Amino acid sequence: MARYMETLTIERGGFRIKVPESWWEFDVRPESRDDSIRRMVDERIRQRPELAKYRDTYAAFLQKAAADAWKSGALYCGCMAEAFGGDTPITGSVTVSIVGGRSATGEPLSTDPQTMAGQLSTREAKKEGDAWRKVTTVDIPGVGPAARTYGIEDIAVPDDALNRTIRAVLMQTFVPVPGQEGKVALVAGSSQVLDLADSFFDIFDAITSTFRFAE
Repeated sequence: MARYMETLTIERGGFRIKVPESWWEFDVRPESRDDSIRRMVDERIRQRPELAKYRDTYAAFLQKAAADAWKSGALYCGCMAEAFGGDTPITGSVTVSIVGGRSATGEPLSTDPQTMAGQLSTREAKKEGDAWRKVTTVDIPGVGPAARTYGIEDIAVPDDALNRTIRAVLMQTFVPVPGQEGKVALVAGSSQVLDLADSFFDIFDAITSTFRFAE
């Protein structure tokens, strides 16, 4: 999984980030995303006909990722869906959202990385195969320190009446937005390929390290 070294710079209002060149960015708006994703999948399969057997898998994964990104307020969503010789394609995604919070009295919550790290909860696996979460701080070159969580987590399925969860590799980095009280840029990477957790942590860390606020 070393192919992510070739990168493409994505620029949006207020930030830029580099992602693997082979990844897909797509429209997350509900009124247009399904058609957009179908066209993207068709184009990729025209370029690589051997992926045709994964058409439905790719489309379903990308549509779900787009829907989840829209609900989270994402400004950017990029995904990978690649076949590396196995029977199942390897999938993962990265989203960037601007989020914020306030206390019960209406005050903006602190975005100080050390304070945030102290408020984020860890989770220990009681036995092999359990979900877990670690909390740390990282230094993003050119940006500064940021709070981070990473682990194998059970993520709630949005709008699911049965309250089901999906287990996934998840890394979330909370980058304070300069000059905006209580606001952070949330860079979130996730994949349901649990066996490649360490590789995805490396990929998500590498992508997040390229995040910059626009001048």
